[in-house]
Amino acid sequence: MLDPESIKADFPILDRKVNGCPLVYLDNAATSQKPRATMDASRYYYEALNSNIHRGTHSLARAATENFEQARQSVADHLHAASSDEIIFTSGTTDGINLVANILTLSGTIHPADEILISTLEHHSNIVPWQMLCQRTGATLKIIPCHDDGTLDQAAFTALLGGRTKVLALNWISNAFGTINPVAAMTAAAKKAGALVLIDAAQAAPHRAIDVQAMGADFLVFSGHKVYAPTGIGVLWGRADVLNSLPPWRGGGEMIKEVTFAHTTYNDLPFKYEAGTPNIEGVIALAAALNYVNAIGLDEIHQLETHLTRCAEQALAAIPGIHFYGPPDRAGILSFAVEGLHHYDLGTLLDKMGVAVRTGHHCCQPLMARFGITGTTRASFALYNSEADVQAFAEATTKVVAMLR
Repeated sequence: MLDPESIKADFPILDRKVNGCPLVYLDNAATSQKPRATMDASRYYYEALNSNIHRGTHSLARAATENFEQARQSVADHLHAASSDEIIFTSGTTDGINLVANILTLSGTIHPADEILISTLEHHSNIVPWQMLCQRTGATLKIIPCHDDGTLDQAAFTALLGGRTKVLALNWISNAFGTINPVAAMTAAAKKAGALVLIDAAQAAPHRAIDVQAMGADFLVFSGHKVYAPTGIGVLWGRADVLNSLPPWRGGGEMIKEVTFAHTTYNDLPFKYEAGTPNIEGVIALAAALNYVNAIGLDEIHQLETHLTRCAEQALAAIPGIHFYGPPDRAGILSFAVEGLHHYDLGTLLDKMGVAVRTGHHCCQPLMARFGITGTTRASFALYNSEADVQAFAEATTKVVAMLR
């Protein structure tokens, strides 16, 4: 199994102390820490390449453009995309979903009788853009319910899916409970019904190898900052034929071929959807982060995180009144509540002991309402977490619960 202690040396921030205690960072589902490889790539851009891309003839501009487009190809290879033209750089998952929702709205293909299908497990970023689309088009938002174990009700999904379904927008892994959705099977069913499919892979990207061609969806989005890259950079992958059939969203430089005051001719993919100066440094650093992850191996990372999640559940199970959310095969996330204790109080006191977890509704208020709670305490694991981190987390949680009772 992967040795996380040797990997920690690549992450300088993990050496720091919080409130006099060694940092145990278990908030990776919110954002991951960055390895030196990522930070070196960012620094290299600003120290050696800093220039705008695609437009200049001078040496720096050509070098920056080459590095940027090499990074696009690296992302395409990581996702097994048919072409790098299918890789659209965004500011993150939220931006990617909004882009798709907006170009579908502008396309005129969504009508009042149509339905958009999402699930109870969705992050607000995969709820609100579709609500806005429905408000603008008159379409109806339909929700796939979940069982008490946090898995989606597949019978209900089948019943909801029909000729009126125009879009299925689904997360691969729940950021709140760690539920792994059967996205390939659900995608196949939705495509058979004639729907477009968008997969939110924000939580899957750090834990799973992604093959967009095998998955069969039309769009897939993820954020760099959850997979050891900087904030403010993300990816929308879309099938070339689908993206070519849809209108642009943002107007400006780069997304045009020719502009007159009377008419504009839009650029080809991927530039059609990349108006303005992009996050050049972020793109280059994202490729470095993905290369770092691939060098370690996503299968090895998944095995470690699965092991740590199970160890954490076993270590906390003896706490009186504890309740875990989500199915047993959670993906790198352990979400729980302790009877009679508020999650905020628990997280605040854990921080006093150097343990960083997330508390609250995790931008999943409808899911929390489904379970009759306001939030949970969530520990989420990454490739640099160890059994020692789990032990420190369990000991601190046990101590905090005793203090609060």
